[in-house]
Amino acid sequence: MSQKKLSLQEQLLKSGLVTTAQARTAKSDKHKQVQQQRHNNAQVVDEAKRMMQQALAEKAERDKELNRLKQEQEERKQVAAQVRQLIESHRIAIDESAIEEFDDSQAYHFTDQNKVKKLFVPKAMRDQISAGRLAIVRLRKRYEVVPVDIAAKIRERDTSSVIVWNEDAAQTVQDKDDPYAQYQIPDDLMW
Repeated sequence: MSQKKLSLQEQLLKSGLVTTAQARTAKSDKHKQVQQQRHNNAQVVDEAKRMMQQALAEKAERDKELNRLKQEQEERKQVAAQVRQLIESHRIAIDESAIEEFDDSQAYHFTDQNKVKKLFVPKAMRDQISAGRLAIVRLRKRYEVVPVDIAAKIRERDTSSVIVWNEDAAQTVQDKDDPYAQYQIPDDLMW
């Protein structure tokens, strides 16, 4: 009974059900089939790797964009904090006792986002704003008066915070060497 177990192919050959050529063809076909499966598995693995790498690249790009947006938001917060600190530390207090009555004749009128606003200030301060020596800036939902050098620093950080700064008026006041400074231009002069 030391009979060795025969493979199915050998058993079929021995019994005469299959010829040697058929056995070789079947073996070759099976070998080709195994090789094809290995090749297909390698393609599937390569495709999966490529898709995973593409997904990782897209995720990295999204993360990069998200980080950039967060950084921009953080910079805007820092600029807003700097502007707020400049305004709060350099605003000129409006002496309400110098304003006789709160009527429209005492108010300085200006526009902010296409809306006419008014700020009650003493006459001397109103003249300085008109002459360009003081500026009106927005701090949250209220308006403050600051010196023009502070307004320049604020404008460097956020131009939308400076509401009124009559730079042209300040330049004409400083232009004392103008030979025609003594002559005033009539309001109704048409060019």
